[in-house]
Amino acid sequence: MNLREKAAMQGEPRRGGSFGDGLAAAALSIIADGRAALADPELTDAEAVHEVRKALKRWRALMRLLSRPLGDQAEQMRAEARELMRALAGARDAQGALDAIADLRKSDAPFSDTSLETIRKRLTDMRDSAEASGFTPEMRDKLSRYLDYATLSLERWPLMAIDFDAVTDGLTATYRRARQLIPDSWPEADAEHLHDLRRRVVEHRHQMDLIEPLWPRLGKVWAEEAQRLRNQLGACQDLAVLTGFTAPHQPLAPWRSRLAPVIEARRGAHLKNAARLAGRLFAEKPKAFRTRIGALWSARNKKKPSVG
Repeated sequence: MNLREKAAMQGEPRRGGSFGDGLAAAALSIIADGRAALADPELTDAEAVHEVRKALKRWRALMRLLSRPLGDQAEQMRAEARELMRALAGARDAQGALDAIADLRKSDAPFSDTSLETIRKRLTDMRDSAEASGFTPEMRDKLSRYLDYATLSLERWPLMAIDFDAVTDGLTATYRRARQLIPDSWPEADAEHLHDLRRRVVEHRHQMDLIEPLWPRLGKVWAEEAQRLRNQLGACQDLAVLTGFTAPHQPLAPWRSRLAPVIEARRGAHLKNAARLAGRLFAEKPKAFRTRIGALWSARNKKKPSVG
């Protein structure tokens, strides 16, 4: 029985069997989502890019988790996925700026509907142009070939033999990296620092999805908190991208004086929320976090006493 058949028989991944079974099922699910995004004729290019990038983020988080048991093979695939994501980043930046404009509507933005529509039109044209030049048939083929290679790699990798203890260090390392990036002063944190923190939070969120069933009472709350923090940091990143488009000689330069104070106000609101969420999510020290997830796995595998 090959890996695909075994993972398919697993049904709900991680509910039974070894941790390696869950890893195999998760990996196949990510690849399937990536393929679906490329093949779905109902998706616009912007939607397809978004879904492909989501799948690649989850894949990169899994590859980092497997970097210790698999070594260079996982690191190479993670690096290649990063390059593919970068090739799709142009359209994402324009879409991020559009999302930031939508966010600004929640404040008292000093803009007429005509001005906002002009800004949206410029950003939409930029996004569409980036998609046309970046998400080409050749790029789709490149992504498809990468997913083919990922599938073949899964057949060769000994995922079924990997136990939970083999990836505990990876889970803890990602948690530690994110925790270390929490700013001492949130208002003074620059955009690059917050972007790095968001990347680590995203990675942590995807890795924790693998072990969420170990703690059904807390797992949902944890996932929701991580997603909320991710969203707040993502909004800050979108506002930073929008700010870049208002620089001299950039498409939104004419609106810089009016956009700047509104952007700063929204950024402050998101940072306040992010600080609160990060304080809760990363309250434990890494050693305590490692001990807890190890204990949860041990408790899961304890056999219930027989009734006789």
